[in-house]
Amino acid sequence: MQSLKPPHKNYDLVFPFEPSKMQTTALSLSPLTPLFRPLNKNPNPRFSTPVSNSSSLKPFSSINGLPFQKASLLSSCSPFNASLLVSKERYDGFRVRAQEVPENIGETKGYTGLATSLQLGAMFAVWYLLNIYFNIFNKQVLKVYAFPATVTAFQFGCGTLIILIMWASNLHHRPKLTRSQVAVIIPLAVVHTLGNLLTNVSIGKVNVSFTHTIKAMEPFFTVLFSVLILGEWPTLWIVSSLVPVVGGVALASFSEASFNWIGFCSAMASNVTNQSRNVFSKKFMVRNEETLDNINIFSIITIISFILLVPAAILLEGVKFSPSYLQTAANQGLNVRELCIRSLLAGFCFHSYQQVSYMILQMVSPVTHSVGNCVKRVVVIISSIIFFQTPVSPINSLGTTLALTGVFLYSRAKQLKPKPKSA
Repeated sequence: MQSLKPPHKNYDLVFPFEPSKMQTTALSLSPLTPLFRPLNKNPNPRFSTPVSNSSSLKPFSSINGLPFQKASLLSSCSPFNASLLVSKERYDGFRVRAQEVPENIGETKGYTGLATSLQLGAMFAVWYLLNIYFNIFNKQVLKVYAFPATVTAFQFGCGTLIILIMWASNLHHRPKLTRSQVAVIIPLAVVHTLGNLLTNVSIGKVNVSFTHTIKAMEPFFTVLFSVLILGEWPTLWIVSSLVPVVGGVALASFSEASFNWIGFCSAMASNVTNQSRNVFSKKFMVRNEETLDNINIFSIITIISFILLVPAAILLEGVKFSPSYLQTAANQGLNVRELCIRSLLAGFCFHSYQQVSYMILQMVSPVTHSVGNCVKRVVVIISSIIFFQTPVSPINSLGTTLALTGVFLYSRAKQLKPKPKSA
């Protein structure tokens, strides 16, 4: 078959560079004049006959190590257009023009990974900072205003207001709930309400550092309920990691200067409710319908908790927003204005740190989140000891350190998967 030789016309070849280790070039052939027509009468040329104007142009089967079949052919209004990967040279009869695109496209993943790491680091820092301020403001309020149910309901009310603003301003999409989803979320909201209420009862009775040392027992109840409810037996490494947790909490409790049975039992009961919530959510969560993201699940639980706790707080403690009760708090060190400001700040930090926690959980694995939560507890304990100048004995320090070390080992032990039994 006779090879086609194009007439002596000049053609512009535009090269957007492909992102690869070797710089390659894409050619786009188009005639400078629309009056030009190819000699080949085939209406759909597939370049079965090589276009060449000299013997030096040899057919090639691969381009920069890639099969020639993978070079894409672009269709356009002119049947003479094609896109090929070739080296940058000047061929006879063609005028080559290079149009360069930045060559650092391959580094995009590296920059994206760095940006994600920086974002996660900032979110962990915000999570810890909000938690520190919440515990400080919350302790200051509960110390002079000893109504934990009213304080907890107020904090849920602040969270509900933030959620409604978030949905109204489209900062996060509003969920569409079904009856089956509501039926599942309500029990979770009940135990969530109890867990936070009991934690506030404990913080009002004992030191913040001691409350969080007791709450380091959460992994123990997680394993216990997983066995009793889910039938999931822990590995030897997980059981071994619980030994320093239990021993450390016991050691810290025996040497705690502010030990109070109400505070101790409330913190322990909050462990029970919080971990039963996690286990029951794993067992009963609806999976055959459109699932809700973590932010919306937390938002709905917060709103339901506020609705449930307001009448419960009035029933348990009465209406405590009267001027006489506020004045009683003012006589113990905080005036009414300071009490209101710290209550608002505690409510804002209470909701914000939990929402940031759920946002982090959407970006990392549960094990990574668990390790981060362990570090957060260490940060909260140390910061509260420094701020409130809590006296700590060497035995108490040893018990707290032992318990937190056990929590960290528990988080690492969960990563170890048991070896499959050979048949």
